[in-house]
Amino acid sequence: MRVLVTGGSGKLGRATIKHLIESGHDVINADTIAPPENLCPFVKVDFEDMRATIEAISGFDWDHNRNTEAVVHLAAVPMPGRVAPADVFRVNTISTFNVFESCRLLGIKNIVWASSETLLGIPYEIKPDYLPADENYQSRPETSYSLSKHLGEEMAKQYCRWDSQLKIVCLRFSNVMDESEYADFPAFEKDPGSRRFNLWTYIDARDGAQAIRRSLEWSGKGAEVFIIANDDGVMTTSNEELVSKWYPGVPFKKQIGKNETLLSIDKAKSVLGYQPEHSWRKYVGS
Repeated sequence: MRVLVTGGSGKLGRATIKHLIESGHDVINADTIAPPENLCPFVKVDFEDMRATIEAISGFDWDHNRNTEAVVHLAAVPMPGRVAPADVFRVNTISTFNVFESCRLLGIKNIVWASSETLLGIPYEIKPDYLPADENYQSRPETSYSLSKHLGEEMAKQYCRWDSQLKIVCLRFSNVMDESEYADFPAFEKDPGSRRFNLWTYIDARDGAQAIRRSLEWSGKGAEVFIIANDDGVMTTSNEELVSKWYPGVPFKKQIGKNETLLSIDKAKSVLGYQPEHSWRKYVGS
């Protein structure tokens, strides 16, 4: 499959490009900055520019015969607080519209887009409805960043309403981590409250890449939302102890393990066949 990855120079983007190439796909990286290593052809693109976006996806003026078959849209301001809220909202919302609209105009029916765990109400300064949190939660954007992701999911629904053959998979990624960051995980035990903002969860970039590849290869149609996290959380302290201290009285929707993720990935497992492979415990120990 010929796949263009926007934001391919970032943490998740690099892992995605590597995984897609290893899985036999033909990949292009389109980003505002060049990657640290050249795994595939790179095109510099400002996705706030509609003309530049559609030209990059079509291959116009750099690969006339490319015929892009799918787009993975990861390019975005990755979290609140890095730039002014209005800039976060503008960049993320306009770039997502430009990518979706370019794909519509070019007849591309296969899109995977990075939504966010923050739509579940993160950061959890108030009690979650129940645990583990799942896709049935009503979206509760609390920042300009999560508001931009909420509107992206709404755009996906409307684009798929317009075209019954279109597939847009919206992946609500947990906090993306590289293997190099796992050495810091044991220190979280000193201050568990510092990680409660997303229910002590994470996603290994390589497992995030697997979820993206499985979404591209999935034969479904329409706009679908999946939470993507690892099987385990970042703590060795038990879920029972963490929840009783920080969220007393919150009910559990199902029985879960001592350190099992509090963001449900059951839907991704059952529909996409997603299976996390890179627990931080394999690299650091628990």
